[in-house]
Amino acid sequence: MTTRALIPVEEYLRSSYDPDCDYVDGRIEERNLGELDHGWVQAALIMFLGARRKEWGIQVIPELRVSATRYRVPDVTVVLGPKPSEQILTKPPFLCIEILSPEDRMGRIRERIQDYLTMGVAYVWVVDPQTKQAYVATASDGFREVTERVLRTESPAFEVPLDEIFS
Repeated sequence: MTTRALIPVEEYLRSSYDPDCDYVDGRIEERNLGELDHGWVQAALIMFLGARRKEWGIQVIPELRVSATRYRVPDVTVVLGPKPSEQILTKPPFLCIEILSPEDRMGRIRERIQDYLTMGVAYVWVVDPQTKQAYVATASDGFREVTERVLRTESPAFEVPLDEIFS
């Protein structure tokens, strides 16, 4: 079994990774991305949400570090209100969106989801470009598959039709 050296959080924060990596319990974790389907869905979500930014009172930010104690980099982050002043969010965003890559394992995704919910994120969406399916996680309802083909939030309420994202 191979062990990796622990890296101080200060070193992680002053380092640059391309693509950016997560920082979990002193270790750097690579994120799966870079494939066409992943990028296509990420762009579609950013454009859909961004087009409604003023109407819904949100800011839509791709690949922004968020942290309470672990540093994660969601594919898309949505915050309520004006542009955040922090370069790395320490206050919970409203929504974190993860887009699955073929190499992603559900155990690792569930760990990411739990980190977001522990931080206080109201909604976590997981979108799978291969199966064209989506999942929602909240602290109160847990993790569930979206069956009606629409991703939803409350307070504020908005809807994202999956067919439009996958078209």
